[in-house]
Amino acid sequence: MIAVTDLVVRYPAVPHNAVDGASFVSERGQLTALAGPNGSGKSSIVRALLRRADTPNGMVSLDGKDVRSLSYAELARNVAVVPQREETAFPMRVRDYVSLGRYPHLGLWSAPGATDRAAVDDALSQAGVVELALRDTDALSGGEWQRVRIARALAQKTAALVLDEPTTFLDVAHEMAIFELLASLARSGLAVLLVSHQLNLVARFADRIVLLAHGRVATSGSPADVMKADRLESIYGWPVVVTRDPAVGAPALVPLRRPMQL
Repeated sequence: MIAVTDLVVRYPAVPHNAVDGASFVSERGQLTALAGPNGSGKSSIVRALLRRADTPNGMVSLDGKDVRSLSYAELARNVAVVPQREETAFPMRVRDYVSLGRYPHLGLWSAPGATDRAAVDDALSQAGVVELALRDTDALSGGEWQRVRIARALAQKTAALVLDEPTTFLDVAHEMAIFELLASLARSGLAVLLVSHQLNLVARFADRIVLLAHGRVATSGSPADVMKADRLESIYGWPVVVTRDPAVGAPALVPLRRPMQL
């Protein structure tokens, strides 16, 4: 379980808190989506989880343990994170890159064993990148690189998975495949926390949506509870209507055009 409790995130020379007392829980067995406008604090929460942000108040915990009390190796054995931005220092084979996900379980001098190789094979298959295993990372498209990064996280075999905008650069088919995969991983017992701007896809797949505004939790609950037109209009500052997805009956957001000013 991932728990964010009264979390405050602050950056130097910034007059306001990036996260200002946010609290929510991402339970095992559920896909929890973290959404909200640009600058609402979503990525800052991920940075706090990774211990890469100043957190003067509150905490992020994994199964009751404050992440600040864990070593980086312990943190990596408990949660796998796919950050929003990442580039390799130098090109490497895709399989070698995905194998980096096993490093927290091996330590500095241990060689990968059969369990590690099986975990990498499984991750490549789950992310749909088996055919890319022998390619170099600098020869991948943006969408291929996104899926390879997810494969590396899956190779860690952690109980919690956090992804910050994982469907960026993906076409419709691969975007749907990633959401299907994340929903399946949640059903298998993982705590999956997904940061996404794709509210309509989130409403289809998420068990719970946490909607941020100005660093605070504006509302949270099931997609049906959160996807209310008046609430979304006030948070995003744009006129919308909420209808029903004809395929699955989930709430669907439709942004409206503002009247032309003559």
